[in-house]
Amino acid sequence: MMLDFAYCDSVSTLEVSLILTIVELFCLSEGGDASQENKPSGDSAATPKPFGLNTDWREFRANLFMKEQEEKAAGEGHKSDTATSPEAEQPRGLKWAHPIPFPETGCVLVATEKLDGYRTFARTVVLLLRAGTNHPQEGPFGVVINRPLHKNIKHMKSTKTELATTFSECSLYFGGPLEASMFLLKTSDKTKIPGLEEVMPGLNFGARNTLDEAAVLVKKGMLEPQDFRFFVGYAGWQLDQLREEIESDYWHVAACSSELICGASPENLWEEILQLMGGQYSELSRKPKLDM
Repeated sequence: MMLDFAYCDSVSTLEVSLILTIVELFCLSEGGDASQENKPSGDSAATPKPFGLNTDWREFRANLFMKEQEEKAAGEGHKSDTATSPEAEQPRGLKWAHPIPFPETGCVLVATEKLDGYRTFARTVVLLLRAGTNHPQEGPFGVVINRPLHKNIKHMKSTKTELATTFSECSLYFGGPLEASMFLLKTSDKTKIPGLEEVMPGLNFGARNTLDEAAVLVKKGMLEPQDFRFFVGYAGWQLDQLREEIESDYWHVAACSSELICGASPENLWEEILQLMGGQYSELSRKPKLDM
């Protein structure tokens, strides 16, 4: 695995702890606990299964982050923002968000106040579908997920049969300034869908060339049309370009749960993610929009 040394200084004890813990748990899931070797097989059903690779590692990391913040706050003699906020009272597995040091596939870019004067990206949340690190020629790209157009596909009067029929009632979103259409698909069983690309467990994306395959699965009853979101346009960068924008404080980089991304109130997503991130980010969510 190649590491990007440009970000090495940003790696915290959280990332180190996460890596070491996952390695340890991987060994347990592969080899089992040696102390259990001589136990009768009948006890196996009652023995809890160790954390395995099928668990969403992002959720595991979020729990580590929350624990680290709580321990830090306890050491300073006061409660953390994340511990006292109403959002934190919900189970961590449902809705969570926390800052991360650099972009990754499935993370979100949350616009800072520096973008308030740019209509296209002001107060937007961009879901990165690819981080652009696997192929040097490919930059990161994603879709804006908090700009619903309040229209359905049928209003587009598309000439493509599947859009005009199977997906006619699906919602449309503004995805970004670059010309292309994409869609997100939320699945409950976290299985991979043929022809689509996984963004995170339970969330996949596709483009126009995979629409027919998705329509076949809908017609077979394997997928539901309401689990799709369609985006007009997308956002893309050269790899160095996005890094520079993040370093110039145009974007906050965060990991968040799929429940947030696929929630029912996308217009409030910018504020909700910042509030869950806590601290200075929560303060930003309450600032009035700057007119530039």
